[in-house]
Amino acid sequence: MSVLLVVRRVVTAVALTATGLTGMAFAASPATAACSDVQVVFARGSTEAPGLGILGRPLVSAVQQQLPGFTVDSYAVDYAANVSQTSAGPGATDMSDHITEVAAQCPDTEFVIGGYSQGASVTDIAIGIRTTLGRGGTIPENLAPRIKAVTVFGNPLRLSRQTINSASRLYGPKALDICATGDPVCGNGANAAAHLRYAFDGSVTRAAQFAANLVKTT
Repeated sequence: MSVLLVVRRVVTAVALTATGLTGMAFAASPATAACSDVQVVFARGSTEAPGLGILGRPLVSAVQQQLPGFTVDSYAVDYAANVSQTSAGPGATDMSDHITEVAAQCPDTEFVIGGYSQGASVTDIAIGIRTTLGRGGTIPENLAPRIKAVTVFGNPLRLSRQTINSASRLYGPKALDICATGDPVCGNGANAAAHLRYAFDGSVTRAAQFAANLVKTT
């Protein structure tokens, strides 16, 4: 079964779940907002409504809880998140452009970046990993030290027997690449429901703790 067919089947369920959990689209934080200590930049999954999505929203809240005394805001990557998976490249360009702009305006702001499903591919491309889902802008290497953590869920990169940890010299040591057992999008499994578990199986808490620890110790 092709990856695209698997994704087409799974994203329909993702869209229904996203509608039930979010109820509305959440606007991205503008680059011109007041500078924060940490900004979470997250790319939603395919077919989710514009905003942070079903994993980005709880991830931001959990990071905020894990970092008392820090100001934490967020940016939702502005991209189509289409079912054909052709928008990952433009999403990566938006992610990298936004981080570059905020980094210039806010020299002390650090970043936690990531994404879900196609949003994980957005993240892969933005940090310079070649994928089968196109090309896009990449985060300048001089900003890599300010990217404190990378957290992705259901990353299609794994279907090529890679993870961010193995594929990126710069970002691998500070990446958490989560794939649920049976997830067809990242694990070549046959359980479409596994792709929808990340919001409920402790993955978000794990990712937030991972990111917060790196923010506090690096």
